[in-house]
Amino acid sequence: MSTKISYYFSKLDKFPIPDFFEGMTETYEILQKAKFYLKDTLVTHDIKENHGKLRGDSPNFHGNYYVGEGTVIYNDVTIIGPVYIGKNCEIMPGAIIRPNTIIADGCSVGHGSEVKHCVMFGGSKIASLAFAGDSILGASARIGSGVITANRKFNQSNATIKVEGERVDLGDSFFGCVLGDSSRLGANAVSQPGTHIGPNTWIYPLTNVRGFIPACKRVYHEQKTVLEENEIVELKP
Repeated sequence: MSTKISYYFSKLDKFPIPDFFEGMTETYEILQKAKFYLKDTLVTHDIKENHGKLRGDSPNFHGNYYVGEGTVIYNDVTIIGPVYIGKNCEIMPGAIIRPNTIIADGCSVGHGSEVKHCVMFGGSKIASLAFAGDSILGASARIGSGVITANRKFNQSNATIKVEGERVDLGDSFFGCVLGDSSRLGANAVSQPGTHIGPNTWIYPLTNVRGFIPACKRVYHEQKTVLEENEIVELKP
């Protein structure tokens, strides 16, 4: 397996922030860079710019932020900076965008979902009522409704992953999931801290994954459906 950026992401040149990936080779460096970049650009210069469109009640903006043209932000959205949101995105009602998040062009965040310290490549989408924490979503990657990217181990030690038999420290106790280009986490799936999923892999609904999942796989738990006779009961009001 690999933690090399080039294995998971092939469209670095289309990222809206020029030279963002310059000098980086490892996946975990992306989240570290997001913190420094947003502090240097938005916080240092006290940027609070919304070039998008607001639908319904005004969202709750806190701290520093940048929202690109064509992006639509619906009612009851909370954005806690520093946050960068690119062009032509869609942030649905009740979503929460937490600090150190970078959302590239053409992305969407669904109703009631929470996004914390994530980097989303262009065209990636998070459906409703999901939690994406300290994670990286490749171009056109998908997180389904109700998905949880668990982002911290019970003992609060740094997230790790095995690379060629050696355990690699991912540099932070908060680390969710790396989801490669065009990969999918189906509804109500759960990824454990430090999970790396290669491009074009589908994690089926209700599946729990950890560690390294290679590219171009379908991943699911075998399940048996049981049908039994049921009594007819008139339910009480």
